[in-house]
Amino acid sequence: SEFKPLLDFLSDSGAPADAGISETLTQYDADGVSDIWPKALNRRKIDPEGAITAARTLLEATCKHILEDAQFEIPDKWDLPKLYSKTAKHLILSPSQHTEYTFKRILGGCQSVVENLGGLRNKISDAHGGGRRKIRPTERHATLAVNLAGSMAMFLIETWTIQQSKARAKAAKEQSDA
Repeated sequence: SEFKPLLDFLSDSGAPADAGISETLTQYDADGVSDIWPKALNRRKIDPEGAITAARTLLEATCKHILEDAQFEIPDKWDLPKLYSKTAKHLILSPSQHTEYTFKRILGGCQSVVENLGGLRNKISDAHGGGRRKIRPTERHATLAVNLAGSMAMFLIETWTIQQSKARAKAAKEQSDA
């Protein structure tokens, strides 16, 4: 009974990645990205289906914001895999843009995670109505989906931010050399 307050605190404080992801998304400060993350976190326990929908929405919003910031036109018909593919290519994160086997595999795994989170949302989230035999996700399923989406969003945003910093530094150097 002495450990109950500590155990309650730890179970309510979320996963270790939550804080780092929250910080990155807040620093990016894009409406529709930083607003979705708390929804996804809060729904993990109380609404696993909604958490999975929010996880997919987080990735979609992240890709759209990065592409918009990069001045890309985004057709309305693009689904999450297409959005991610275009974003990854722009950020030089597409497996086909690398020759090192390990990087190709890791980046291919990232692509697979994004594609399958979209599929998971279609199958077991609250995005589509289900019949009597619909699979109901549990908190652990929602936590996995939210943490994967958050990690991917953080990786994309950090990559975009670093590339923008390098581009600004290069432009400033070129301007000072001129």
